[in-house]
Amino acid sequence: MNTEFLAITMFGMLLILVIAGVPLFVSLGGLGLIFGLIGWGPIALSQFINRIYGIMANEVLPAVPLFIFMGYILERSGAAEKLFGTMHVAMGSLRGGIALATVLICTLFAACTGIIGASVTTMGLLALTPMIKRGYDKPLAAGCICAGGTLGILIPPSIMLVLYGPMAALSVSKLFMGAVVPGLVLSALYLTYISVRCHLQPKMGPMASIEERRAIGGKLVLQLLLYLIPPLFLILAVMGSIFFGVCAITEAAAMGAFGAILVAATYRRLNWKMLKESVYLNLKTTSMVMFVTIGAVIFSGVFMALGGGDLLGRVLLGLPFGKWGILAALMVIIVVLGMFIDWIGILFIVVPIFTPIGVALGFDPLWFALVICVNLQMSFLTPPFAYAMFYLKGVAPPDVTMADIYRGVIPFVLLQAIGLGLVIIFP
Repeated sequence: MNTEFLAITMFGMLLILVIAGVPLFVSLGGLGLIFGLIGWGPIALSQFINRIYGIMANEVLPAVPLFIFMGYILERSGAAEKLFGTMHVAMGSLRGGIALATVLICTLFAACTGIIGASVTTMGLLALTPMIKRGYDKPLAAGCICAGGTLGILIPPSIMLVLYGPMAALSVSKLFMGAVVPGLVLSALYLTYISVRCHLQPKMGPMASIEERRAIGGKLVLQLLLYLIPPLFLILAVMGSIFFGVCAITEAAAMGAFGAILVAATYRRLNWKMLKESVYLNLKTTSMVMFVTIGAVIFSGVFMALGGGDLLGRVLLGLPFGKWGILAALMVIIVVLGMFIDWIGILFIVVPIFTPIGVALGFDPLWFALVICVNLQMSFLTPPFAYAMFYLKGVAPPDVTMADIYRGVIPFVLLQAIGLGLVIIFP
């Protein structure tokens, strides 16, 4: 049987299983195992073991549970809650002030944690009800939380970049440095859109009342400093140590985890129960990431060995669109995959296939990697399987419907597309 036909069948079955609701790690690992046995017989099992061991022995991977632990500790430290309350009052005189404060807090905490579920859920609990009570447009309120909460997947320390680096043989530190500006550009686009929209349609984001703005009064500056300094110190300590070569990614992640514990102690939230919950959630999330990683490694290994990568490369490189047209085709493929597959699965499927294509087209590997990563942000907001929307719906008040959330994210998906275009136009 033609091996390339097996590869095409394998990929098609993956889409069918994912759409049918089969867990991603089962779909990836199961198909890899079945088609590996069909292609090579029992000898494929030893190859699977070697590939899994190679991934697990990677010295960068321990940064994943450490960054995730840092995120969960910060989520439970109350830092976001305290900072949001202060920022809400500080920006109350602006139209759409709470929405603007939400995106700013999301941007700040994106540099502290790459856990999208935690970011969206936390900001949904903190910001959605206050915005609705003050007459904000429900879709706008939902959209800014979903979009802002996904910034953590791009702005360092990003789990996505930690996983991407070893797969594409790129420096994670360089990926971190390269991702800062695109992440801030996306945040600026969100802020600009909210400001313009609320200025043109004041009812969408009314200003806070005078009573609310007087609630903190002269303590505003003091409270801003009190609640801004610990997270900023943590960001500078972790990212600064990486950017200036003081320590490697894994060591910086360990320092970040310890720094998060200090922040929690500063806010008097550090206790045994909180530590226990954070460790347990860290174990669950890390296990999920590792299981998907193992399944994806098995799948991609078999798919590439069957010639699927070469086949797709020949098809794409043979398109009569030129290098930029082929890049556009690659981006469309990622967007379509993002509608059905989790970003981890997409990462392990497309990176081994697309990276050689990008090199063959003459693109800088680091820039090409960041274009893919910026694109992957959209996977959290593009239906039908838009994880950020599901996270928000889980904590939203009953009067916020899924239709409100869908309508709210559409403008932000367009803004993400604009951000992707800017990264491509200005490399």
